[in-house]
Amino acid sequence: MKVYLDVIWALNLLFDTFLLYLTAIILKRQVKLWRLCVGGAIGSLLIILSITPFHAAAGHPAGKLFFSILMVLAAFGYKRFRFFFKALMTFYVTTFLLGGTLTGVHYFIQFDMNLASNVAMNHIKGFGDPISWLFVLLGFPLAWHFSKRNIEQFEMTKIQYEALATVEVQFMEMDFNIKGLIDSGNQLYDPISKMPVMILSIADCLDSVPSEIKRIAENPDCVLSGEENFSQQLENRMRIIPCKVVGQEHQLIIAFNPDKIKINTDEGTYIAEKGLISFTAQELSADGSFQCIIHPKMMAGMAKQEPTVKVS
Repeated sequence: MKVYLDVIWALNLLFDTFLLYLTAIILKRQVKLWRLCVGGAIGSLLIILSITPFHAAAGHPAGKLFFSILMVLAAFGYKRFRFFFKALMTFYVTTFLLGGTLTGVHYFIQFDMNLASNVAMNHIKGFGDPISWLFVLLGFPLAWHFSKRNIEQFEMTKIQYEALATVEVQFMEMDFNIKGLIDSGNQLYDPISKMPVMILSIADCLDSVPSEIKRIAENPDCVLSGEENFSQQLENRMRIIPCKVVGQEHQLIIAFNPDKIKINTDEGTYIAEKGLISFTAQELSADGSFQCIIHPKMMAGMAKQEPTVKVS
């Protein structure tokens, strides 16, 4: 029987890329296509190594674990161990589930050698497993449709109002273009002006923000105690907002009046004409998926929705 190694390698490349794509869907992580392809290419190297003197090492469980780690690192990167370990375990669960499905389909279909000549069947299998090709050809479009249309149905115990949006904030001479979480539980607002407050993390750009903003974000008490002096321009924008935190009755945070808050969502673009921002030096998301918490009122009532222009 002739074996077309290049075709089988291509099958494994597509299949490994498909597994990484399914893993990204389950984790709900935005991964660039080229990273998925690089991860799939690393996994497909096992096919090449199987015909080299290193075939024993490549087939050993430790060797397969090593290549799995490289695949996950290439596709999802490394931010912290928990972030990486979750991706690796999800990748293995996806692999086992799909592998079990493949086995079940094989037993269900059961290619009958009496229905075709041995020559014809050997020729077909020389290009790789037909069931695996079927999974690849049907799996990619189905997974794309699944991730685009139906992933919201699997949001367990999530408030429907919560979502991610792209946020543009202009404050004095600083411009922020970040991801924000629209949180219906955020009820933080100025009790006098009734303006909602957005919490914005500058943990990723502490070295590039003005020293005054950095000091306030790291230690808001320096404003309340009057230990430090700030520019008149900054003080004119400053607001002191009371808030409640778990474990504490009352707490005061420092907020500012920005020049512009623009929120881009799938439904449209909103300009929050009235809103405040409060800087913090702490990370708001453990996996870095968002850098600010958006008050829902910034997208309702006082928000102005920009008209969308359709070009036909």
